[in-house]
Amino acid sequence: MTVNLPQLRAFLAVVEAGGFSAAADELGMSQSAVSHAVASLERELTAPLLVRATPVRTTALGERILPHARTALAAARSVEQVAAEAAETMTGTVRLACTPTVCQGLIPGLLRHWADDQPRVTVRAFEGDSAEVSAWLADGVADAAVVIDPPPGTGIHLADDHYRAVLPRDHPLADEPRVDIGDLADDRFLISPDNCEDRIRTIHTQAGLPFDPAHRVRDLTTLISMVQAGIGVTVLSEVSRSLLPSDLTLLPLKPEMSRRLVLAGPHARPWHPAVRALAESAAAHLAPARF
Repeated sequence: MTVNLPQLRAFLAVVEAGGFSAAADELGMSQSAVSHAVASLERELTAPLLVRATPVRTTALGERILPHARTALAAARSVEQVAAEAAETMTGTVRLACTPTVCQGLIPGLLRHWADDQPRVTVRAFEGDSAEVSAWLADGVADAAVVIDPPPGTGIHLADDHYRAVLPRDHPLADEPRVDIGDLADDRFLISPDNCEDRIRTIHTQAGLPFDPAHRVRDLTTLISMVQAGIGVTVLSEVSRSLLPSDLTLLPLKPEMSRRLVLAGPHARPWHPAVRALAESAAAHLAPARF
């Protein structure tokens, strides 16, 4: 049995207007189309709903169905209203704060996706270190941020971003399927203080190795250039892959470690109405990918 809204709408209009002709005028349809809709509903229910008289009257079954038809159509109108209101809120500009790795490696692809999926929302990205991103979100400079490893229940999870060894392609380990952090002990290790130093330190601790970087480089581009020049090796997250030149390789690392990327609004203020839609859209877009 398949009962649809056009059938119920025609049935209700005939009852309320008192006839098929008046119902057709009310619905902006031909009388034959209204008759066909009501007849198809009766066929689905295998019983007559109307007594074709002047004025039209409901049968006993029609009288019982009438309140349910009204409820169904009212529910449909409510759904349409909610959707219309949501469409109105899915507009405007969202200021999005991110750390450099996320901003350079993840956000360009998301901006392209959002332009197609949420064309009425303009997203403006701001790059800053973790402290700056948190402050901007708290102070209202940013409407949303991609935050890293926030407390459970914060925002909408986008992806798990795994850490990788970054090596020149002529490095002796460049063709290995996986690199043990201990195998890099003879290389000079380079680190960006803003690039998850605590997690990279933990990787060394789990492997029972000292953590003693040869250079600390604030700028991510400089860090990559130094690895490219053969000055040393480093560890970056998978989201950095798109930033690497062709003469560098990104390899799975042992011990394994990852970070959670979460799109969130401010803690103490209402979210911009479009932020949740952007977050859900991004999560669905990134779901097939493994970072």
